[in-house]
Amino acid sequence: MLIIKPYIFKQFPEIICGVSTKIGNSVQNPFYFNLSLSVGDDSAVVLQNRKYFFSEIGLDYQKAAYQKQIHSDEIVITNRAGIFENNDALITNQQNLPLVVTIADCLPIMIYDPKEKVIAAVHSGWRGTSKRILDKVIKTLQDKFNSKSWNLFVYLGPSITQANYEVGTEVKELFDQKYLLRTGSKYFLNIVQANLDMLYQNGVKKNQIQISGLCTYEMKNVLYSSRRDGEKSGRALAVISMKDKNVG
Repeated sequence: MLIIKPYIFKQFPEIICGVSTKIGNSVQNPFYFNLSLSVGDDSAVVLQNRKYFFSEIGLDYQKAAYQKQIHSDEIVITNRAGIFENNDALITNQQNLPLVVTIADCLPIMIYDPKEKVIAAVHSGWRGTSKRILDKVIKTLQDKFNSKSWNLFVYLGPSITQANYEVGTEVKELFDQKYLLRTGSKYFLNIVQANLDMLYQNGVKKNQIQISGLCTYEMKNVLYSSRRDGEKSGRALAVISMKDKNVG
């Protein structure tokens, strides 16, 4: 199985972070490893896939916190596992509580504050980015957990890249021109740069940010893309969890 593991968190033995891919444990179809229960897949297969993925990174899928994502700027602070309705960001200071983001083009953003011992998992597509959900997550970390932005370590995971992210007029008008590439009458959005700028504006240090750079749209055999595959697209999971660094 292929799991994408960011190097930015390798310096912290207490952090587990990984992004699933289409390459799982199926012998018959090695590029089919959907982890979403909401795309029409067999739920038994999905749960088995989740169990396998989580076990590979040393976690339990039944003890994780999942979002019911709605492309919003809503944030949930939690200290327990379960499915949380109507949000696109989860925050916790609890150990052994994985936070999960479901992705298939939108940008997963994983955050760790090693000083205050708090993690966040953010789902940001064009709607979340236009509503500045990442900006609001950082402010929540500051207000509720006493985090300082210069202590944050951040991973911007695989997402659709600007070259493949055509948007309509109604979306274009929500963003500064610096995030738009015009080709003829078409406009292409750079959600990674928009979120990266939010990090910079909040004072997150450049050397504490990792950008995956992997394009969900282009990497057909590895990553899911709803823009590319439509209703036939499965979903990957991005997970971050904090454990007692003195254990395991």
